[in-house]
Amino acid sequence: MYNNLKTFKNKVYTGMKIGNSHNWNYTNGKWHETKIAPDKWSFQFDSIKTRIQPAPVNTGANINTKFHWYIIADQIATKIDANSYTTLMQGVKFKVGHKRPYWKTFSYNYPEQPSYKQRIISFLEEAIRRLKA
Repeated sequence: MYNNLKTFKNKVYTGMKIGNSHNWNYTNGKWHETKIAPDKWSFQFDSIKTRIQPAPVNTGANINTKFHWYIIADQIATKIDANSYTTLMQGVKFKVGHKRPYWKTFSYNYPEQPSYKQRIISFLEEAIRRLKA
């Protein structure tokens, strides 16, 4: 089950089993970007995603659970006319933390957990190691 303790490479976790996957549709997504340097943009994406296949009954996180992800991705945008592009984005997302509906704050704000900055630095260092390998 979703909240059962599982182990992967000697690390205990909860949630979806390693190797399982989701398929999502993004409807009416909004992407806003601002050029901040010659080769650098900041962006924000806002959307509701819905499952392509309904979730099995009594599985998954509780309603109003929040997840904080850090995403490293490549995007290829291909211009198809004066006002349109196709977009392909591929990458990895790392779970920074979560907040259950009855918690006051995200998991990384509790004293026994690494801070969200420590977790993100760890993810980036891992990505750099993989790129250099």
